Amino acid sequence: MKNPIKIAVVLLALAASIVLVACGSSGDETTTESATTAQTTGKEARSGYGKQKQAPAVTTTAIVVRDGEPVGGVRELEYSAGDEVEFSVRSDVADEIHLHGYDLSKDVAAGGSVSFSFPAEIEGIFEVELEQRGTQIAELRVNP
Repeated sequence: MKNPIKIAVVLLALAASIVLVACGSSGDETTTESATTAQTTGKEARSGYGKQKQAPAVTTTAIVVRDGEPVGGVRELEYSAGDEVEFSVRSDVADEIHLHGYDLSKDVAAGGSVSFSFPAEIEGIFEVELEQRGTQIAELRVNP
């Protein structure tokens, strides 16, 4: 009869070899890679998308109006849908600042400033103007 301990050692060694071959390689790199993949997969499964949605970006732009005209020309403000739109207008003339499409407006006193902050919920291109003068000071573009 053969030695049962030798048979057990051989079977254990064989089982360990099979496990290593099935994993593809050994070492910390595989463990780290598998953990990263599991974390990413978990996030994707929870969000329902292939990519986790990032927090909305917030960028504040200052528009300066001098002598009833935007300094540096009409400013271009570009955001993605869902972003928080933030801009301010400092003016040396009194007027109403009107954002078409969103129909937002605020009065600015001569030498004063006003700030706008709202979610980019409507996609398209919109004019920001000095309403009484009919002068465009910015263009808001909200992309999908």
